[in-house]
Amino acid sequence: MNEAPLSVKLVVCPACGGPSVYASSNLFRPFCSERCKSIDLGAWANEDFRLSAETPLDDEVYGDPKSSDPKLQQGFSSR
Repeated sequence: MNEAPLSVKLVVCPACGGPSVYASSNLFRPFCSERCKSIDLGAWANEDFRLSAETPLDDEVYGDPKSSDPKLQQGFSSR
């Protein structure tokens, strides 16, 4: 019987952009090598990957919409 050979799934290495085998045989997946995996880990450790966010001022109320909406505050003070 002729069985089709298993196809190897190749993905792009997130660190170097080169081809990387995405299979359990690749201990560094999705990276192509231990070097690329270490570079990525170092970038995370150095906090190179960040989500940009606007932080509220220290005196600005945040989190509870009732405390920042004057209409809702009036409803609580009239009780």
